[in-house]
Amino acid sequence: MKAFVDRHPELGKPLSIPGITKVIRLSEEATAKIAAKYLRACQEAGAIYRHIVAAKGDAVVIEVSMDETDDPQTPPELLVILALLAEENIPLQTIAPKFTGRFNKGVDYVGDLAKFEQEFSDDVAVCAFAASQYGLPDTLKLSVHSGSDKFSLYPVIRRILAATGAGLHLKTAGTTWLEELIGLAEAGGDGLQLVRDVYAYALEHREQLCGPYATVIDIDPTGLPAIAAFSQLSGPDTAATIRHIPADPRFNANVRQLLHIAFKVAAGEGARYTNLLAEHRVIVAKQVTDNLFERHLKPLFLG
Repeated sequence: MKAFVDRHPELGKPLSIPGITKVIRLSEEATAKIAAKYLRACQEAGAIYRHIVAAKGDAVVIEVSMDETDDPQTPPELLVILALLAEENIPLQTIAPKFTGRFNKGVDYVGDLAKFEQEFSDDVAVCAFAASQYGLPDTLKLSVHSGSDKFSLYPVIRRILAATGAGLHLKTAGTTWLEELIGLAEAGGDGLQLVRDVYAYALEHREQLCGPYATVIDIDPTGLPAIAAFSQLSGPDTAATIRHIPADPRFNANVRQLLHIAFKVAAGEGARYTNLLAEHRVIVAKQVTDNLFERHLKPLFLG
């Protein structure tokens, strides 16, 4: 840690970064404390990167994520982390910090929008500074994990991207799984039955499924309908229960979050699940496309 601090005298004193109004308050002691927390993890990231390149070659896109930690990383911490990763010679394309507020799976952001805006703006500036200072790719960008359905954040992010020209990786994989379930529910018949079966399994194994995602879900067990009650819902009502439209009285954020983390249940269904997706391709594709393009990409990039 001392050697790292000695190699980076710029991190041993207060630092002004373009785009951040407040001086980044660093000192040798503060930087050493941050390094004590993250240095070994960054070294391990370097080892993993070199393992990947040895097997796959360098035609890979590298992201480092730390979004499911207990505490958010501050802009000074992010700067030190990027310096540590640069020392590992990782050609980092995206980095996913944990932001303040709740980024629960598949539902909107819960937190202070003004605070997020300042934090996101500062992190964009830190990424640009680190890229020029430490030889990281100039395409380095922030990644927002559990970024799907964070509708209240998209106008904030869009303003910052437009003002800075920065890029963005928005992780939305989980929401596609939910839209597939919505499409199968709308299709009725065997598709609807599969959704009912997935929910039944997820409810019975709720604690097991929720364990790894404690920092990114807020599920009230009392708000989850019994299996029998869920199974009595029509196809359109089942879809509306899952679809993220809070103004719809049928929407249930607890059900949506539980099904979000139950994606592994589909793997257990094997061909039954994939065959139903193929059979109902048109209706499923419409749910996925409308959600990603109309509700995510347009607000973020097209206004």
